[in-house]
Amino acid sequence: MVSISIDGHTASVSDGELLVEAILREKEIPHICYHSPLMGPIQTCDTCLVEVDGKITRACGIKVSSGMEVVTDSKRARDARAEAFDVILGNHMLYCTVCDNNNENCRVHNTALALNVQHQSHPFKPKPYEVDMSNPFYRYDPSQCILCGQCVQACQTVEVNETLSIGWELEHPRVLWDGGMQIAGSSCVSCGHCVTVCPCNALMEKSMLGEAGYLSGMPKDALNKMIEVVKAVEPEMGYGMIMQVSQTEAKMREERIERTKTVCTYCGVGCSYDVWTKERKILKIVPLHGDANQISTCVKGKFGWDYVNHPDRLQKPLIREGSNFREADWKEALNLVTTKLSSIKQQYGPDSIGVIVSSKTTNEDGYLMQKFARAVIGTNNVDNCSRYCQSPATMGLFRTVGYGGDSGSIKDIGSSALVVIVGANTAESHPVLATRVKRAHKLHGQRLIVADPRTNEMAERADIHFRPRPGTDLVWISAMSRYMFDNGHAKIDFIEEWVNGLDEFRKSLEPFTIDYASRICEVPLETLQRVAQEIATAESMCILWAMGITQHTTASDESTAVSNLLLVTGNYMRPGCGAYPLRGHNNVQGASDIGAMPDNYPGYQHVNDPGIRERFEKSWGVKLPSLRGLDNHQMVDAVYDGKLRAIYLAGEDMISADSNANVVAGAFEKLDFFVVQDIFFTETCRYADVVLPGAPALEKDGTFTNTERRIQRLYKALPELGDSRADWKITQDIANRMGANWRYEHPSEVMDELASLTPLYAGVNYERLEGYKTLQWPVAADGTDQPILYLNGFAFPDKKARLYPVTFNEPTERPDKDFDLFLNNGRLLEHFHEGNMTYRIQGIREETPERFLEISEELAKERSIESGHWVRVTSRHGSLVIKTLVTHRVHGKQVYLPLLSREGPINVLTGSHADPATNTPAYKETAVNIKVLPERGTNPLKRLNFRYSGKPTPQTGVEIERKWKRKDYRMPGAEQLVQIQTQK
Repeated sequence: MVSISIDGHTASVSDGELLVEAILREKEIPHICYHSPLMGPIQTCDTCLVEVDGKITRACGIKVSSGMEVVTDSKRARDARAEAFDVILGNHMLYCTVCDNNNENCRVHNTALALNVQHQSHPFKPKPYEVDMSNPFYRYDPSQCILCGQCVQACQTVEVNETLSIGWELEHPRVLWDGGMQIAGSSCVSCGHCVTVCPCNALMEKSMLGEAGYLSGMPKDALNKMIEVVKAVEPEMGYGMIMQVSQTEAKMREERIERTKTVCTYCGVGCSYDVWTKERKILKIVPLHGDANQISTCVKGKFGWDYVNHPDRLQKPLIREGSNFREADWKEALNLVTTKLSSIKQQYGPDSIGVIVSSKTTNEDGYLMQKFARAVIGTNNVDNCSRYCQSPATMGLFRTVGYGGDSGSIKDIGSSALVVIVGANTAESHPVLATRVKRAHKLHGQRLIVADPRTNEMAERADIHFRPRPGTDLVWISAMSRYMFDNGHAKIDFIEEWVNGLDEFRKSLEPFTIDYASRICEVPLETLQRVAQEIATAESMCILWAMGITQHTTASDESTAVSNLLLVTGNYMRPGCGAYPLRGHNNVQGASDIGAMPDNYPGYQHVNDPGIRERFEKSWGVKLPSLRGLDNHQMVDAVYDGKLRAIYLAGEDMISADSNANVVAGAFEKLDFFVVQDIFFTETCRYADVVLPGAPALEKDGTFTNTERRIQRLYKALPELGDSRADWKITQDIANRMGANWRYEHPSEVMDELASLTPLYAGVNYERLEGYKTLQWPVAADGTDQPILYLNGFAFPDKKARLYPVTFNEPTERPDKDFDLFLNNGRLLEHFHEGNMTYRIQGIREETPERFLEISEELAKERSIESGHWVRVTSRHGSLVIKTLVTHRVHGKQVYLPLLSREGPINVLTGSHADPATNTPAYKETAVNIKVLPERGTNPLKRLNFRYSGKPTPQTGVEIERKWKRKDYRMPGAEQLVQIQTQK
């Protein structure tokens, strides 16, 4: 800390921080273009000018130093700020009363008030460009753009999509997309960063237009006439009275616009933000305070909410009659459910019933469902969709370090010297997390290695990208561990103090020479040697992995190999290190944490431990089953064996999610009774006997736990639609009708019970999670959490980690002469999983209306295939017909199929083979062939889509020096030469 003087007062500040931050802690000064430390200094608006040691200086463009003398309220500084703002008004017409952005958050409006602007010297001049409405979600009005550059800074240095720039050399500068004029067709991914940080109405959500203001919905001609009248009286009246009217109107908007804090319901990153609603209309999403995301969103989190009010929403219970369904009231539906389940339990026993919990509902919803299975039905047959993706990663961490969760936080990943991504398309599956890696890599020298068979965005950015043969990652990762020992790079001191099992582990590494890895993985030896050197010399390393690892028959062993390597290199127990299995769904971490697993109570407490079981029995007042139950995969087999007769499933489209969809569908048809609880009539609902309408996140209170173990509250923003109900309410009703006596009035009471029984959540309660406050488990009873795990030892009794030997086995299913192509699959940025939510977003459908099979340029040339050709894709398990997309992203005889399943689930192609340790299906071990059909369609990639022809324009930021070089730029407050005219 150092001392500086601000307006004569001594302030203690951090040495080297931006002066504007130091000043803002003491007092408010204008700062239109400065947003936050994340965005950093931009220096375009000049409204934060102050005197520093006697010189006019931009407060956002200088760092503090000891003894600095700062004056903010001198006449010279005030005049300079007024002059700067007057220039801004030449680019922006103040028509606040009829502007949809006049919601007390427009920094241009607020600065005009703060500076008490009455008139402007620079007349407003509209720019000679049309308003750009070409993006489905937002529009750009060049004539309202003040050229502050915040949108560019956000795009270039926070999102790092590198689409936006400013054409400073144009006669009339404006924001450019890929160096051109129009948004549509550019590399813009509609993440919404630019809209979020825009300080005025130049960039606005289309969903806000005509909706926010009391007068802003008027016809355009009428609005323009009103604006003309106001501008005509401004020279005489000044802005003061006009601003008073706009302030009054803005205050009125508060009566009809609600702002509610929520948490994203898509991937596992856990973005949080305020949702603005007017009655049931969702106006916009405003991120700012979230620990996981701050100002960041992706297209789904920022714009993907229309599904909440979609006419397809289930609003009444449905009961099957023959091959059709009819609407019913809740009493009839619940009576049928409880009668059937009770009858089956009595006739066949409690283990004849299975319960499947959603990873998209809240922790409180899931806790009650697993409690229902155990305490009401009397079975441990309970599971969640982590079985399809994340169970092997959890298993690998349980084996080696003791906790089944990320080692640290997303912020911690950004501070690592080296990030290794294995089998994860992070930029599309976890886009906001990817921005932190892209930012660190671009701005702070972070090294990036990507191992993936496909050239995704992170692979294109990587310092090293290599493509191991699918299913062989265990080999090269284990070879890295051996290389560290063989070449003196293993952290022996760390291992001797903190790790068990060294001798046995080293013996297990004998086969894994780097030459062996090169042959098996089909990766050049030189490449693996470069990777090894990067790992050996990195001061810190994080390894990120996802379904490219976890969906193989060796998935648990591959995940174990990852953690082994981190232990060998000493990359635990300190910041910027560790294991990061990237969770797929918004609450897949939480669904496992709260006990939706066949072998664990909440907090991963084993069901076969008598002491633990006794504690739950005492709390719940019932005798509990002692044997491990069936997981999702085993439930399907048990139906065919006649052992499982009924399933109660919530929020999971299991037909589209589980492997071998044909086998799963056959099992559902054989069930005596099947209850599905969801917000839409999914493919799985077709097989149900009763369908119960649940409620999405915006319609209930609760908590989610994200991929970094971060527990966050979400608040009810809308009432439940129609007769739909929050999932915890439905489960409680069913339980009580079957003899329970649950009396939960609010999800907070559920969390209190969960915390009382779960050491990981011991100190969690709603008060400690109020607003944007978060906790990362384990949370001690006093509320102390652990953003970074293992700082004081590992989660085993002796505090030591365990090196766990693994062996390599070839993938169960490999290409051969009949099925000669390897089928890869995964997500697309704009869609989520099978598309039940995102296909109901009009703008997303405009960008990506259909799925496609990606094939390589080499394969396309060999078989005379062009984009748009229809092909039949056939595996050993099924087939489907789909269009092709020729692309450089896939290579050789590998093809890629997005998970979208509106035309039928892709899992008709995948088999039932699975990782033996967890029963996670090996979706990534599927061989196929393709037959070109005579029909030819149009290119499945639309020109609007960023993949079609987008060409980013990377810059270091706004490149403000180009503005300062313009002849019409003058530093406000600078002395001007006085010109004396003589009279002839």
